Amino acid sequence: MPFTIIIPARFASTRLPGKPLADLGGAPMVVRVAQQAARVRGARVIVATDDARIAEAVSSADIELLMTRADHPTGTDRLAEAADALGLSDRSIVVNVQGDEPFLAPMLIERVAEKLALHEDAAMATACHPLKSLAEARNPNVVKVVLDHFGYALYFSRALIPFARDAMASLPEGAILSAYPAEHPLYRHYGLYAYRASFLRLFPTLPAAPIEAVEKLEQLRALWHGYRIVVEIADEAPAPGIDTEDDLAAARRLWTQIHGA
Repeated sequence: MPFTIIIPARFASTRLPGKPLADLGGAPMVVRVAQQAARVRGARVIVATDDARIAEAVSSADIELLMTRADHPTGTDRLAEAADALGLSDRSIVVNVQGDEPFLAPMLIERVAEKLALHEDAAMATACHPLKSLAEARNPNVVKVVLDHFGYALYFSRALIPFARDAMASLPEGAILSAYPAEHPLYRHYGLYAYRASFLRLFPTLPAAPIEAVEKLEQLRALWHGYRIVVEIADEAPAPGIDTEDDLAAARRLWTQIHGA
């Protein structure tokens, strides 16, 4: 199944400025992400950026590049411009891979794209995995998702959802996670998205939703306006992204473990 992977990359980052060009095993991080994405079967991989420094690094690594405007408020807006610039048909599938995830499993990218291809009534697809830690479940930086019987997202939240009322009232704290039934555990949302190109073009024109503004979760705009998001359930947590200097140091250690010095 052919599809397009677009990696939006901007130089500015509040917690780790210049992150796309941070060295990882002798190459810029954004190059490592693109090389990992290129392992996905049937995928065309493109880096979309507005920064000349990133563009030079990507071009030097012989990776396809697309220059975009600098005024996009979100990565989704950048993807929408890229889809238009590439002349993708409305039915084309575009996967957004973040430029700070060099260890993202190619198979998960493929499964999310395939999930969208198999669900014609969905505008988007994303991923989640079962939560195993109560600390993570209560962490507002860990986004949770509740699914319906057919695997579509009902809601995303920074709060602990669904809320196990009886468990929270009567069980010791460490036993709360065990109170969730095996067929419907707590799920952590993972920020990997696939879109139909038609929806990518539409999304920036949709008014921001009140729940999006409250939760600070852009995907809620789709649900608010009645568009469906189908969710791939991964067995285990995907490899973490890189947001801070500590994350970068951990990524370098992991890279050395996998690939050697």
